[in-house]
Amino acid sequence: MLARRVLARRVLARRALGRPLPAIALLQLLLAAAPTFGAPADYAGAQRDPELRAVVQQAIQSAQCFGDHYDSAVWYTLMEPRLRRFLSDREERLAVLRTVYCETHRPGTTSLPPGLVLAVLEVESRFDRWAVSATGAVGLMQVMPFWPEQLGMQRRELVSVEANIRMGCAILRHYLAAEHNDVRRALGRYNGSVSSRNYPDRVVTRWTRYWNGADDLGRG
Repeated sequence: MLARRVLARRVLARRALGRPLPAIALLQLLLAAAPTFGAPADYAGAQRDPELRAVVQQAIQSAQCFGDHYDSAVWYTLMEPRLRRFLSDREERLAVLRTVYCETHRPGTTSLPPGLVLAVLEVESRFDRWAVSATGAVGLMQVMPFWPEQLGMQRRELVSVEANIRMGCAILRHYLAAEHNDVRRALGRYNGSVSSRNYPDRVVTRWTRYWNGADDLGRG
């Protein structure tokens, strides 16, 4: 689900009072505006799966990045130009790519296809870490705001590139395992729209048409 939002909310968040606001204040403004926009998928219900808390907690507690340096460097070189159409800031592009690469190749867990995660990021938020849905799902991978409290984190971490992608990947990996790697059903559960094909179709289309090639490295 591409979060329904309008430019006015982003202007309000970033230029309120004519000067930059702290991250937590920006997040409060965004969350306050969220209920007036769009018809939500059932993110809250999807992300309240009782098994998810332990999964996400483990991901947050083991945040160190691992991986083959050569493969990761080649991967950045291939993917970075594709991300420029969404993110103009070079450092933010590299942060997104670094986190996606690390989380999809996390040791001790089942690998995720990096291209699939990039497609989820595009469809969910178009790589806008300030995106907020009508249900209050926040950030790059549209994580529900109850997660920080449950994990002993600060709410502002919902708009952190690293923390948001880390939580989103943990949730997606959990649903892929629960659905025996049925990608479309897992995506439906992630989005809270299991009965609809619209969201899975959009993600899979972007995965295979735009982010193709992202899954070819890092396999050992």
